[in-house]
Amino acid sequence: MGTVFLGFLGVVGVILAWVAGLYNRFIKLKNNADESYSGIDVQLKRRYDLIPNLVETVKGYASHEEGTLTKVVEARNFAMGVSKGDLKSQAEAENALTGTLKTLFAISENYPDLKANQNFLDLQGQLSTIEDAIQNARRYYNAVVKDYNILCESFPAVFIANIFGFSKRDYFDISDSERENVKVKF
Repeated sequence: MGTVFLGFLGVVGVILAWVAGLYNRFIKLKNNADESYSGIDVQLKRRYDLIPNLVETVKGYASHEEGTLTKVVEARNFAMGVSKGDLKSQAEAENALTGTLKTLFAISENYPDLKANQNFLDLQGQLSTIEDAIQNARRYYNAVVKDYNILCESFPAVFIANIFGFSKRDYFDISDSERENVKVKF
């Protein structure tokens, strides 16, 4: 009787250790995903802060392009207002903002003085750096989410995920139009 009871306690102990290990792995990946999403948020904030300076610089040279400038500001304000938990809406808003920025840079082709303006060139360079940082932050976030989602769907971890309420996360996707190789020269 004592040996059977000790064996039973040993099996229960192994199962509890396994559950605790999986639970801790879920927590680690969840926190990594939260942290990596925060990295995207920081880079987006940098972009949001840069856009008004860019618009003001362009406005001085291309005042009759008011419609384009208004669209950029509206897209920025919309993207800033999207709920942080709504990843799909945020990705859509960011994609729309990127599209309006491409339009803004495309109209600069019509203004040689603007293209030669050092402030515009500096802002353009900063925006390019920020866009690269956003892309890297998205890539890191999506890699962490991939690992987390695999664990959520893998057997037997799926049982632990369901018990403790861990569910799949969405990727931070780009639009199909951004997948194309668009080159804008200044």
